[in-house]
Amino acid sequence: MIPLRSSERTYSTASMTLSLIVVNVVVFLLEISMPPWTRDAFIAHYAIIPDRFHYSALVTSMFLHGGWLHILGNMWFLWVFGKGVEDLLGHGRFLLFYFASGIAAGLVHVLTNFYSPIPTIGASGAIAGIMGAYLIKFPRARIVTLVPIFIFLTTVDLPAAFLLLYWFAIQFISGYMGSIAGNVYGGGSTAWFAHVGGFLAGMGLILLMPTQRRWRRWGE
Repeated sequence: MIPLRSSERTYSTASMTLSLIVVNVVVFLLEISMPPWTRDAFIAHYAIIPDRFHYSALVTSMFLHGGWLHILGNMWFLWVFGKGVEDLLGHGRFLLFYFASGIAAGLVHVLTNFYSPIPTIGASGAIAGIMGAYLIKFPRARIVTLVPIFIFLTTVDLPAAFLLLYWFAIQFISGYMGSIAGNVYGGGSTAWFAHVGGFLAGMGLILLMPTQRRWRRWGE
């Protein structure tokens, strides 16, 4: 299921969300412009690698992506859900929230894959935090979602609470099943428990952080 847009209106420009998208895209374009051996060394230096962990990687890894589908998926989810959370927190607090969620996700990944030598990259932990915050603050928003029905694609309006809890359940179950199987990534290249950690961190952080008044025009 791919969320397309939310019924929840925003009342400020999502400048920080857009800035994060631009920075992520620029870094990705830099990555793919490198020769393969240089790119591998670049990723190994800035990614989270649990068995030789350094704290700066909790931030730098958030701006690296493994391919077009990886970055397009992450940036689309950031845009759909980030606008509402930024509107609620304000630009500065939203940026702090983004980094705090991403760092929490990275730490959870390290703790659940302590001896893994595999580099982990991507903004999905921070974006999972945004999704967790969205669940807390906008559970009744309607999300226009692209869903497959047999061989066709159609759109349906889903409650944000249903869509986000469904997404969270997939992350948790995939991570749990992967840990039982003894695979550090839960089957594939996805750090499932980083998503779980980021989501839960976002739910907690949004309750602690002050939010600004969401101004509405007359007659709305």
